[in-house]
Amino acid sequence: MGLIIKEKEFVIPGDVIAEGIDYLPGNGVFRDGDQLVAQQIGIVNLDNRLIKLVPLTGAYKPKIGDVVIGQVVNMGFNGWTIDICFSNLAMLSVRDATSDFIDKKADLSRYYDFDDYITAKVLNISKSNLIDLTMKGHGLMKLKDGIIIDVSPSKVPRIIGKQGSMITMLKNLSNCKISVGQNGKVWIDGDNSGKAIEAIKLIEKESHIPGLTEKIEKMLGGK
Repeated sequence: MGLIIKEKEFVIPGDVIAEGIDYLPGNGVFRDGDQLVAQQIGIVNLDNRLIKLVPLTGAYKPKIGDVVIGQVVNMGFNGWTIDICFSNLAMLSVRDATSDFIDKKADLSRYYDFDDYITAKVLNISKSNLIDLTMKGHGLMKLKDGIIIDVSPSKVPRIIGKQGSMITMLKNLSNCKISVGQNGKVWIDGDNSGKAIEAIKLIEKESHIPGLTEKIEKMLGGK
């Protein structure tokens, strides 16, 4: 009784991950009697008693509170339309864009112009999947300079790491500024951005392989 498949191991639908009542099923896991069973392909993730699966692939599905990196694709009198790599475009209203007072006649491109990239937070999602963003919060900003790369949204938790451990190591060892969006966009700015990109791509490729942290640390010259 207990955990049968260890954390970070790969599972396929039907695999028994745990037995007994000590663990609870999360995303991608269901209970069948005394067993917790995988219902999709993924990597086992253990959060106290909760067992969930991190899918290896999959499109981005927004959740309230997600930090995303988006691109300005349109603007109107009330705000900006942002592409966040979802089927629907998101809306950033003037009210949620800044703490500054913006006159109705103001040129909104002074704040965010076409093709600008921003780091924003998902504020609200309607029943019809209309998404509202906000720029009010720590680390939310317009992204100047730097490079934007794409990764699989399902690999973002591994790039960030537990309690931010992996992303903190990446920033420290590469000496780069790095911002990761839950929608699979990553912004990197710094002299060693090429090395940071190489490390992030390796994390994406080998996210399920043990010893990855040590491998990344060695790649970036930490040990």
